[in-house]
Amino acid sequence: MSEIFVLLKWPLIASLLLPWLLVYLGLHIVQRGVIFVDLALAQTAALGTCVAMLVGYDLHDWQSFPFSLGFTLLGAVVLTFTRTRHEQVPQEALIGILYVVAAAAAVLVLSHTAGGKEELQRSLVGELLVVPPAEVIKTFFLYLTVGVIHFLLRKKFLAISTQPAMAAAAGLNIRWWDFLFYLLFGLVVTSFVHIGGVLLTFSYLVIPAVCAIFLVNSLVARFVVGWAIATAASIASLLVTTRVDLPIGAATVCALGLSLLIVSLAATVSRRAA
Repeated sequence: MSEIFVLLKWPLIASLLLPWLLVYLGLHIVQRGVIFVDLALAQTAALGTCVAMLVGYDLHDWQSFPFSLGFTLLGAVVLTFTRTRHEQVPQEALIGILYVVAAAAAVLVLSHTAGGKEELQRSLVGELLVVPPAEVIKTFFLYLTVGVIHFLLRKKFLAISTQPAMAAAAGLNIRWWDFLFYLLFGLVVTSFVHIGGVLLTFSYLVIPAVCAIFLVNSLVARFVVGWAIATAASIASLLVTTRVDLPIGAATVCALGLSLLIVSLAATVSRRAA
């Protein structure tokens, strides 16, 4: 039992300390109606890591983070300039294209690296089980910093997410604030992709937020409920993996998916009963 606790100590700490900011940002993303933006940026971050490996850096070398961040910021610039009032092409379509191209580019890059197949799997499901403690601590303090910035600028960020037309009429530079939002978002996504992989990053961002929207109405309540669901799913998946040899990241994604199924069924039954 003690060996299991030692093995799961830092994955558990990471699962408890890190998803809160992902849940909050997920509420913004769902409100904006660009659900796959997080998946696209997560994949561009993974592409940056692949390029870092191609030029000779290890996944946990500090140099790999600037590569991931640089590619993510490039994606953020693309997303900023593809959001317009009068869209000829839905932004969600462009986001999907960004994801597919980044994923294909990652496959091409990894085809020229040793252990490319294993790295491709790691980029999807992460390596939460062997996450270095220093990585968790560094990411937590990064999230605190980003969280403070979001709190101080919350009115402007909420305005461009919920009522962009009114925000523009009030004089806000939508494109600038969009870029700042995606810049901070890119920092968060890049750091978590190194820990949890693309699929878990997307799942923490979207699934708890969608569950919370089914259940409650206010932003604060949705944040609390979403964080609680993310935490419960994380703990449940860690308990399962102590008994069955499963990848923790993939198990957590499935646990979150099951949570959404239960919540959506309960919400449907509740509406019909009312």
